[in-house]
Amino acid sequence: MAELAGLNELYSAVFAKRPLILASNRGPVEHQMSNDGRPEARRGSGSVVTAFSSLAQTHEFTWVASAMGEGDRVVSNNGQDPHLKSPLPGHKINLRYVVTPRRVYHKYYNILCNPLLWFLQHYMWNPPYNPNVEAAVHDAWEGGYIPVNQAFANSVIEEARCAEQAPIVIGHDYHLYLMPELVRQEVPDAIIQHFIHIPWPTPQYWHMIPHYITRRICESLCATDLLGFQTLGDTRSFLDTVDEFVPDVAIDRNGLTIQRNGHTTTVKAYPISINVEEVQRIANSPRALDYESRLEPDTGEVTIVRIDRAEPNKNIVRGFRAYELLLNRYPDLKGKVKFLAFLVPSRTHIRQYQRYMDEIQQVIQQINNNHGNDQWQPIVPYIENNYTQAIAGMKLYDALLVNTIIEGMNLVAKEGPVVNNKDGVLVLSQSSGVYPQLAHSALGVSPTDIEGTMEAMYQAITMSAEERKDRASRLLESVYKEDISNWLLLQMQDISQLL
Repeated sequence: MAELAGLNELYSAVFAKRPLILASNRGPVEHQMSNDGRPEARRGSGSVVTAFSSLAQTHEFTWVASAMGEGDRVVSNNGQDPHLKSPLPGHKINLRYVVTPRRVYHKYYNILCNPLLWFLQHYMWNPPYNPNVEAAVHDAWEGGYIPVNQAFANSVIEEARCAEQAPIVIGHDYHLYLMPELVRQEVPDAIIQHFIHIPWPTPQYWHMIPHYITRRICESLCATDLLGFQTLGDTRSFLDTVDEFVPDVAIDRNGLTIQRNGHTTTVKAYPISINVEEVQRIANSPRALDYESRLEPDTGEVTIVRIDRAEPNKNIVRGFRAYELLLNRYPDLKGKVKFLAFLVPSRTHIRQYQRYMDEIQQVIQQINNNHGNDQWQPIVPYIENNYTQAIAGMKLYDALLVNTIIEGMNLVAKEGPVVNNKDGVLVLSQSSGVYPQLAHSALGVSPTDIEGTMEAMYQAITMSAEERKDRASRLLESVYKEDISNWLLLQMQDISQLL
């Protein structure tokens, strides 16, 4: 585990030379309108917010984010006064909300970002049938994605011009692919990093969308100084994509650099992780202990757990099908094994997500009807956004199933081993971004292999106590060694070399 004191010293040394501006679509503070019409602040959600929570409490910097709802718009006076000190206890950061017209934001987020880019980068399309890039998509690019990225860039540029030194600008994810180039044009001396949390597919898959969109995205990302991905495979795919779509570039695949128009971009892998101490603190909190006691009656002699957002790439339905096959193949397990499924509804306003949640619930009902009885239900679903309850559930598993199809990283696979108290076994998809880190101690499965997933679950719940303990201890050691502080440290060390 990286030493926090050393990390804070590095932060102080870096920020003494350059101010930091962080940009992400979802920010660290969300304002919800109360019943009496007043905005109330609460901590934002998402991996970026979690990753930078410790930095937000120790150092002052500016966080630029979208005004996600009416509360954010109200506190920013609908864009008239974009600056706000974070009202959350312990926060030292300044907030700057980017306010864009609702229709523009809808095109950006609900037509371009999620149904197009997110699905493309997770290989989630069925090419003979979808996507269909029609006029609405071209319009969403011109009338949504570009304007929102320009609005973010304008906010960053304004902040940069108020600073004595050109800033460090760190952008995040697929929402802001065009921001680096727009900022570079106006603040040429800025140090620009961008981190992409989701997978980067091969160039052949990028040909699925209009060439001009892919080229513009790649050209903008080549305006960064440092470009971060979750895995080494993602970095290689990005280099291949740039080579395919961007003319007049020099690519060094050994040194992982791109030279374009006299500018050098270094491409690196920084697998994101968790704050081990914070996760363990939550797991041992009175609220989590209360949930644990309430969940225990729902466990079986053997308990399988999964925790996911209800998104198609999480492969939830196949996981349940593998469990159903387990019950069919080993009927003596009926009445003994229980599957606790903690599922968080996600992006329910998008049609594909609605359909997937419906399919999940249908499969659960079918399995429970076909195999259960009044005394025993094989699957116990908890369909709500309740992180503390999910953490409590992780403490109780004998097997944790993470069978995602394609994913940048999976933090559940790291959270489970640091809170579980039963030497539980991790069954892990080989196509998840976390697999290279944890493969040594997990049971690997192909995400489409229902037979193989069933066999892995059976191996997990019948494994000897000695092997379970050995695997669990090695998983714990690996996550401790590469925690969130280490993720931040590696990036900050590379940024410091650019000063």
